[in-house]
Amino acid sequence: MSSEQARRRADAPSGVPGSYPPAGRDDVVEVLHGHEVPDPYRWLEDAASARTGEWAAAQDALFAAHAATWPGREVVRASLARLLATGSVGVAARRRAPGGGTREVLTRREPDQEHAVLLVRERAVDGTVTTERVLVDPVRRDPSGTTTLDAWSLSREGDLLAYQLSEGGSEESVLRVLDVVSGEDVDGPLDRARYSPVAWLPRREDGPARFYYVRRLPPEDLPEDQRQYHRRVYLHTVGGAVPDAEVLGDGLDLTNYYGVGVSHDGRWVVASASAGTAPRTDVWLADLDASDAAAPAWRPVAVGLDAEHGVWVGADGRLYVHTDLDAPRGRLCVADPGAPGPEHWVDLVAEDPTAVLTDVAVLDDPGLPEPRLLVQRTRHAVTELAVHRLSDGAHTADVALPGVGSGGALVTALEDRDAAWFSWTDHTSPARVLRLDGHDLALTEWEAPPGSPPPGPAVTARHVAVTSADGTTVRALVLARGDLLAADDTPRAPLPTVLYGYGGFGISLTPGWSASTLAWVRAGGVWVVANLRGGGEEGEDWHRAGYRGAKQRVFEDLEAVADTLVRDGWTTPQQLALQGGSNGGLLVGAALTRRPDAYAAVVCSAPLLDMVRYEKHGLGVTWNDEYGTAEDPEELGWLLGYSPYHRAVEALGTDVAYPSTLFTVFDGDSRVDPLHARKTAAAMQAATTGDPRTRPVLLRRERDVGHGARSVSRTLGLATDTLLFLAHHTGLDRSAGWSADPSDG
Repeated sequence: MSSEQARRRADAPSGVPGSYPPAGRDDVVEVLHGHEVPDPYRWLEDAASARTGEWAAAQDALFAAHAATWPGREVVRASLARLLATGSVGVAARRRAPGGGTREVLTRREPDQEHAVLLVRERAVDGTVTTERVLVDPVRRDPSGTTTLDAWSLSREGDLLAYQLSEGGSEESVLRVLDVVSGEDVDGPLDRARYSPVAWLPRREDGPARFYYVRRLPPEDLPEDQRQYHRRVYLHTVGGAVPDAEVLGDGLDLTNYYGVGVSHDGRWVVASASAGTAPRTDVWLADLDASDAAAPAWRPVAVGLDAEHGVWVGADGRLYVHTDLDAPRGRLCVADPGAPGPEHWVDLVAEDPTAVLTDVAVLDDPGLPEPRLLVQRTRHAVTELAVHRLSDGAHTADVALPGVGSGGALVTALEDRDAAWFSWTDHTSPARVLRLDGHDLALTEWEAPPGSPPPGPAVTARHVAVTSADGTTVRALVLARGDLLAADDTPRAPLPTVLYGYGGFGISLTPGWSASTLAWVRAGGVWVVANLRGGGEEGEDWHRAGYRGAKQRVFEDLEAVADTLVRDGWTTPQQLALQGGSNGGLLVGAALTRRPDAYAAVVCSAPLLDMVRYEKHGLGVTWNDEYGTAEDPEELGWLLGYSPYHRAVEALGTDVAYPSTLFTVFDGDSRVDPLHARKTAAAMQAATTGDPRTRPVLLRRERDVGHGARSVSRTLGLATDTLLFLAHHTGLDRSAGWSADPSDG
């Protein structure tokens, strides 16, 4: 026994089992395209079986035994609770109110609330708030806190609100419509509305309210394995006097997700379709002056092209196209709606070779000096905002933003478009709402969250550039306490460090508020966010450089960042942890099975880990453009090359010591089935030579929550356990530094 093993044995906490719960291995071997693929823990796919239930209960007990030994629970929980007590505020939808003034609908969470509520606020002509009322409070509907508000949409007249709730983390939204004045439901429930947009039509005189939305076909009409798919776009008449009219979807890809929007004047309707999460969008346009809203005469705008497109018709009558066709970082084009095809597109804002176009908004109020086009980009994941002339796209000004942060979508009022609002956040500030005045381009804080972060030590943020295995430059944002750094912003001594990444689906990791991140850094740790290939931080080429057969590059990028942090003295392998969730769970699962000796600890949340069978569970079929499919011989080879579960199975009987690993899963998760973590945890527990008492593989599961939104108390519980685990296994002191209030000592 080595001296390090002896020390760990001596430090092992009492009351923690010295072995893992038994998990039998079945003799299951599939032959796929000539490959023998062992799957000894396939029995753990069946969550309803008694065998799985007994194993899961034993894992619950094992986790609880370890968690009880992690010191500092109360101080860590209190630190996180103070940071979460900032609450939140969203950007409002604005309409002219009857009799003058403005009606606003927005979300806000007070510091003591479990979920944000949906409010309606009335402003007088001078801007004074006259009334404010709660329209939808998820906790009032469900005191258990497991019901979440998924989406909402205000009618053009501002008198009706479509809103969507789901229960138990399922994300299976049920759509209802309420009267904004009375607060009473007037339509619904409409089930099977998961991920549904709502596009209201202007009200015809004395006519009913109508909107387009998306709904899945009835499950009884479909095979069981297709009930999550087969969406259609419908026209709905509020009140149900007229049956829904199906307007798009029949005969198209069964995995399609649809978008739908209606122009300001109500003349044009635009519909889009993407097969699963593929980075391609088909778009159609219909003129409702020339066809019935219940049977639009669709004309293709961009169909069958290997690119993504966002399309709308502006108040000026021009067709606008935000596209990455021949422009992986994005460009904005215009065309005549009567000739909408790509051959007619003219660049209004050309591609920037070093920044990604993320959003645009038009300010065209008659009182402005000239119509303005707001252009939002991210440069190395940091938001920038510029002003252009709407007529020809010429750049006229830059807007100075508050710092290194992230701006949300640009929102204008429906009628009075002389200003734009957007959310703003960074790693040390919760999101607040900023307003850009279209007259003088003054940027002001419009609304702050109801609570303020408690005071704490100054935190610095700096970009570092590293070189990946193939020579590509990869960037990461490093957060640390300023008083722990030398004059050149490097650490005086190595520090416990968490490296966080995602690297998939073209999703960008941009600066943003996180109570967990700030609590860790204030306590003296380092938090690093890596912008890996597979994400969208550098445009669509960056995404495609890390997907499908190139997925290995994402893992190499993460390893390059980790190695640089060690080489440059930020941390050591004994102090370095990885954290990731969902596709990021796949990332860290692959990392720990590729180089188990490089990390002290790993938190792997809601992960995708069995890459041979992922399409058979949850929403897996919708991701096969990103990863590849086991149905194809070549693509099966890609998947087997890194599948964390299968690498763990291959390690059975070998001399491998995995880092301390915590899998966190949620029984209500309808995207990524917890079976991935169950199977991989069982394989790793059987394979590892690490002492279960000091270098454990643990599984933490929660009931009645899912992949996405959750109550504050649930967030607090998960974050507390996660940070305690990370601190315990990287050596971050839980007795000092966690207090966010200097008076707490």
